[in-house]
Amino acid sequence: MNIRCFSLLFLLLSGTFFAQQKITIEDIYSGAFQQQGMEEFQSLKKTSQYTVLNHDNSSSKIQIDLYDFASLKKVATLFDTKNYSRLPRVERYSFDPSERLILLACNENSIYRHSFTADYFLYDIDKKELTKVFNSPVQEPTFSPDGKKIAFAKDNNLYVYDLGTKTITTITTDGKKNEIINGICDWVYEEEFSFVRAFDWSADSKKLAYIRFDENQVPEFSMTVYGANLYPSIETIKYPKAGEHNSMVSLHIYDVVSKETQKVNLENYNDFYIPRIKWTNDAKLLSVKILNRHQNNLDLLFVDVTTGTTKVVLNEKNKKYIDFVDTDNLYFLSDNRFIWTTEKDGFNHIYLYDKTGKLISQITRGNWEVTSLYGLDEKNKKVYYESVENGSTNRDVYSIGLDGTNNTRLSKRSGTNTATFSPDYRYYVNIFSSATQPTIYTLNDSKTGRELQLIENNEDLVVRLRGYDLPVKEFFTLKTKGGNELNAWMIKPKNFNASKKYPVFMYQYSGPGYQKVKNDWNSYDDYWFMMLAQQGYIVACVDGRGTGYKGESFKKVTYKQLGKYELEDQIEAAKIFGSYNYVDASRIGIFGWSFGGFMAANCILKGGDVFKMAIAVAPVTNWRFYDSVYTERYMQTPQENPSGYDDNSPINFASQLKGKFLLIHGSADDNVHVQNSMLMMEALIQANKQFDSQIYPDKNHGIFGGMTRIQLYHKMTNFIKESL
Repeated sequence: MNIRCFSLLFLLLSGTFFAQQKITIEDIYSGAFQQQGMEEFQSLKKTSQYTVLNHDNSSSKIQIDLYDFASLKKVATLFDTKNYSRLPRVERYSFDPSERLILLACNENSIYRHSFTADYFLYDIDKKELTKVFNSPVQEPTFSPDGKKIAFAKDNNLYVYDLGTKTITTITTDGKKNEIINGICDWVYEEEFSFVRAFDWSADSKKLAYIRFDENQVPEFSMTVYGANLYPSIETIKYPKAGEHNSMVSLHIYDVVSKETQKVNLENYNDFYIPRIKWTNDAKLLSVKILNRHQNNLDLLFVDVTTGTTKVVLNEKNKKYIDFVDTDNLYFLSDNRFIWTTEKDGFNHIYLYDKTGKLISQITRGNWEVTSLYGLDEKNKKVYYESVENGSTNRDVYSIGLDGTNNTRLSKRSGTNTATFSPDYRYYVNIFSSATQPTIYTLNDSKTGRELQLIENNEDLVVRLRGYDLPVKEFFTLKTKGGNELNAWMIKPKNFNASKKYPVFMYQYSGPGYQKVKNDWNSYDDYWFMMLAQQGYIVACVDGRGTGYKGESFKKVTYKQLGKYELEDQIEAAKIFGSYNYVDASRIGIFGWSFGGFMAANCILKGGDVFKMAIAVAPVTNWRFYDSVYTERYMQTPQENPSGYDDNSPINFASQLKGKFLLIHGSADDNVHVQNSMLMMEALIQANKQFDSQIYPDKNHGIFGGMTRIQLYHKMTNFIKESL
């Protein structure tokens, strides 16, 4: 063989050997791209140490390991399941105030999105003793501040377990499914206010405050559970839809010593929410947030438990709504001054108040949003927080003086940074990722942000992905005719040729205050989008008006008209993409899940001249079908705003379908009920429109379990190939 022929053969073989590996759906959902992390990472309060739940895959054992913040060295293994062969799998853990007892949660059984029951075991680190605490599964066991007791919920009632006497005291007895809940949130509070435990210990461990939910007037929603039995069963939950009765809530304080309960007088309020309770550092004062049903008037109350009196220490009003998710930062200083975040100047910022609720100062300011409040180093008078100062698609860790001076960016890499601080605020673990870099964990100095040591950089995943030669997200700003600047990204095929015409598959969520154009590492969907790019599609995402982290006016423009401006922006974005020389304007599709499914349905119905196909997964098709807290926050009630509901609900526009439409739902979706898709199907049928659909039996809003996700994504991929 001559040299020329040998060289040609080498090049051919090299090209084959180094060819781009193709992503498969099986790869994505079998864990091939799983990152390494720090599971159940907890910063201890009494020492400058932290703990992590570590798995030994070779032996299937689990350890709770203790590390030193300053050196990152492993100090000890606090608990090892190898010594307790009969113990079920440990799924999470918590410490008592002394940090010498560990409460282990095993056999978790999910209820809704956040709530679950579990079996609990108590491990004494010093005595190396393990005991089962309760005879049956319970919810939300929480140590008292003195470490002597554990409050918990079971079957809608509250109890206190005494660690010394090993006895249980009953606090409430009237709890009953679908009627009364004590100390645990009802469905809509859990889903929309994002918390489960509705009880809290006072600082001196003498009082337990809790919220009681009376669900008797809340309408019921029933779902058929098919299972594998001869006859299906019915699951019934209390679900307040827009304009319907909510739970009647009341606030109670239990005295641990006298075993008496007093009801807090809230008679000045009518048809209201209690989205948080929290004891101040003064054991006599309980803080309570009271939100009116329109969610545009928020009171922060202080309840004096010695007298039973209440006082409004802070009131916040908004012409549209108070975004509780963004204003849910309340931090008490040792003298009961407090830090609070609010959008009252048009952007979410940090404010300092004295203990009576008088404003002392605004700590942060600017045309950017604070996204998280990490805490306060009182000794050095420094507040630590996360924000989008470095661009709305990025997140960075900052410090600032309590007086609003010396604002310092601590994180150094552009992308998404979050932090967990040591108890003395000397160190923090920075968790960073970007669209091109898997998650990196580092130990950093809190004064300067200087990186002290690498903990984990997911280099194994980086090496593994090199064989796939993945396409990258290109971030850019898309400017509309109306002058709106929208964050966007695009993924092009790796072998992109600008002289060719490509189909475009758009993805969005578009829900109020949310963001999908973000500089962070790949989600499962991102790998799917890259798989589609490998198969010749351009995938794009645009965050239109109504999405978050660009200020209050950009987010709240959709008030009372959910789906109107969001739809306009997705249609205009599609038209702009269609004007690109390398895009086939006749082959543009769109996909979304939940709110994104609502938007995808609207796009194919109202934008049929622009979109050739759409996939809507678990969509709201009529806002009258969705829950009261979420829907009324943005729309008021159907009785007050009927046109806002009717003009933007896909179910009312079935006759306008022109393109290909795939409608997908789980039959056991307790969040967006399958009723949405069933009645959407009926509307399409009566309009004599052809469409595709898929119902997943007994699957919830996430549609997962077993081979479900693999089958689902194969179905959607095939639909894209056939329709686009």
